[in-house]
Amino acid sequence: MLLSATSALGGADPASLGSFSTPASVAVVGASADPSKWGHWLARGAALGKDRRRVYMVNRAGAVIEGVQSHTSLAELPEAPELVAISVPGPLVLGVIREALELGTRAFLVVAAEMEGEREAAELLAEHGARMIGPNSLGIYSAEGELQLMWGGMRPGSLAIVSQSGQLGSEIAAMGQRMGVGVSRFVSLGNQTDVRAAEVVRTLVSDGFTRTIGLYLEDFSAADELFEALREATAAGKRAVLLTTGESSASQALAQSHTGAMTSSMDLVDAACRASGVLRVRTPAELVQVASYLDRRPPPAGPRVAIITDSGGQGGIAADEAARLGLELPELSRELQDRLRRHLSSSASTRNPIDLAGSGEADLAVYAELPRLLAESGEVDAVVLSGYFCSYGHDTPQLLESERAIADRLAAVEGVPVLVHAMAPDSRIAHHLLDAGVPVSGRIEDSLFATAAAHRLGRPALARGERGRPLAAGTQTEIREALAAAGIPFPELRVVRTADEAGAAAEALGGTVVLKAAWLAHKTEAGGVALHLRGAVAAREAFIEMHARIGDGDYTVEVQDTREHVAEFIVAARRDATFGPVVTVGYGGTETEVWTDVALELAPVDIDAARGMIASLKSSRLLAPWRGRPALDGEALARIVVRLGAVLAASPGIREIELNPVRVGIDGALTVDCLAIPDP
Repeated sequence: MLLSATSALGGADPASLGSFSTPASVAVVGASADPSKWGHWLARGAALGKDRRRVYMVNRAGAVIEGVQSHTSLAELPEAPELVAISVPGPLVLGVIREALELGTRAFLVVAAEMEGEREAAELLAEHGARMIGPNSLGIYSAEGELQLMWGGMRPGSLAIVSQSGQLGSEIAAMGQRMGVGVSRFVSLGNQTDVRAAEVVRTLVSDGFTRTIGLYLEDFSAADELFEALREATAAGKRAVLLTTGESSASQALAQSHTGAMTSSMDLVDAACRASGVLRVRTPAELVQVASYLDRRPPPAGPRVAIITDSGGQGGIAADEAARLGLELPELSRELQDRLRRHLSSSASTRNPIDLAGSGEADLAVYAELPRLLAESGEVDAVVLSGYFCSYGHDTPQLLESERAIADRLAAVEGVPVLVHAMAPDSRIAHHLLDAGVPVSGRIEDSLFATAAAHRLGRPALARGERGRPLAAGTQTEIREALAAAGIPFPELRVVRTADEAGAAAEALGGTVVLKAAWLAHKTEAGGVALHLRGAVAAREAFIEMHARIGDGDYTVEVQDTREHVAEFIVAARRDATFGPVVTVGYGGTETEVWTDVALELAPVDIDAARGMIASLKSSRLLAPWRGRPALDGEALARIVVRLGAVLAASPGIREIELNPVRVGIDGALTVDCLAIPDP
């Protein structure tokens, strides 16, 4: 009698993604004995789990495949399989899904690259509460479930690979295997017709086999869901590493402000990574380097690195590479240098990088003793040993056991992580160190990259700020008033529509004023700004001239900021179609697009994040004292960044708000102009 999938599972949720990692039963439709066909590899992998679950082969000829007698159709099976892996031509896939759904199956893996009727399949799946990975998937793997449904094979380990490109995902797994990094889960997403990356990531949050999540994604059409899932994963202690290429699908078409033109889609991806504690890497090799490190050691507590080398040239290269990666090579204390010097020859250098100058050949114990002293000192956060170690026993077999003993001592060093750059990375000692939990690579840049990347992953996700009060769409002047009520400082103004009103406003405000055509997006370019007006006559004449060129509208007469020692910045917030609210700060004024000095984060941000954004700008130097000028009020600028991001995040009716320039002085900041664009 044919059993339903639900009854076979004892009442388990048939739509659960657990069916793709620990199913009680699997059927391969299109199973084949031909090693050149996908159906063979799915059948071969499924058969590996025969001791773990019930495995069925469906083959029209009823052949014996991988020792399993196949059935000619799904209807012949004694139960509805919990998971059906489909390897038939694209035009036949929909029919298989429909038949399996009627029997009670609720989980499907589809490898066909040209499946017909994807939309209809998605509707059927939703109607039955079923799930599908694919089509165009390279397959899945679960170390926990001993499940392998893919071309090739996997080595069990701690790296979960979630990839839109099955081939690239397989490359990452193969690289990892060469570096001793195994796989906990592998999910080739394919077209993501149903199951998407965010859902897979959520299944990994509580997965005890997974330590690091490696993702390759080509689009971010559901970015909010994805990065929220990643934030949950990193908060649960998982490390997440993202690899992507080119520009994401994040839309820039909506950006009409200066900062919209100055930021790229990849800037948005990076901001989302910072907000969720994710590290973005550039290549599969970088992803594997980080995973290899995290498989063996916790992230360094800080960026301070000591480099030990037996070559001055290698030390110099290492120092330059460390600086490029943002690592610090601290000057070691006199006391620590004295302790190190006791183990070195007179020609050695105890400065950082430490040059052994042949001391290692005189006594191999130096390679373990110096890292121990450095780790115990509290003066560094990581130690990188670079050079000939791992080559002694490789080149001189008589030294193999002596070198192995030193390697054991090196692996036992506690307090800070120790990494080894080995000139013989495939030697027996190098593999011995890897097995003992010491990261080893054949290039110094890889060791240092892994150190820097792991340090960044060890830091918490960027804290998010509180949302502000919502802002309703209105005229530019109305929005400006609402922003002022939200704590963003503006100069006093009067709205005017005639020359007489302009003159009266100038007289009432007193001092130097500026006349603006308030409704224009880019006032300066349109000739909609008249500066340095003093008195009613000057304001009237400026209005008459400007009105003749531009026409009717809301004009404003505003007190002009004439403070000395002022630097101009731009602060803007916009609603990105993919990533949601974003806030930026950069060098402002009319030349803002020339310098393109801008920092960006997802909004809202807290005050610490705003300070970090400002500090990352080259133009932040204008806030510090220079050439006799006093320090400016950078904290006031940071508060504006926080408040604008909070307002935009809470205001779905507003697409963009730009404050430019924000004039930062000694005793505060003043927003001189504002542009707001409603979201239709």
